Amino acid sequence: MTQQTNSKKPSTPDGQRTVIAFDFGLKSIGVAVGQELSYSTRSLSAIKAQDGTPNWNIVEKTLNDWKPDLLIVGLPLNMDGTEQEITARARKFANRLHGRFGYPVETWDERLTTVDAKAFLFETGGYKNLSKDKIDSKSAEIILMSWFENKYL
Repeated sequence: MTQQTNSKKPSTPDGQRTVIAFDFGLKSIGVAVGQELSYSTRSLSAIKAQDGTPNWNIVEKTLNDWKPDLLIVGLPLNMDGTEQEITARARKFANRLHGRFGYPVETWDERLTTVDAKAFLFETGGYKNLSKDKIDSKSAEIILMSWFENKYL
């Protein structure tokens, strides 16, 4: 379920990397950052998108601020594991991240992350906590936590 690309950037050893995850969407792209060493994750501000295309300057600023070693892009699949129209667009976004910035990029199954994000945000702050920006970035954080759990636990 992962796609890996090679990078020209120096590599930090597995288990010690900073990782940024993206929850791809046509109007908003959620973003989260995490550290492999501590399994810690944190939601960042979502990036507005127009028909799936983000402001690449904001993406670049985020990458420059956090200096990740790896990028993860959530792969939206149907519940039965089959692909849908947006799956190809998420893959294209992953390929563009690699092509523009040279980072290694993996895709990761994101089924039910939005449901989980909404439930978590509602539990911690009620309806007022359910803004699109928060949901998308919490979804990215859940994608990253799932990736960490699969890789290390």
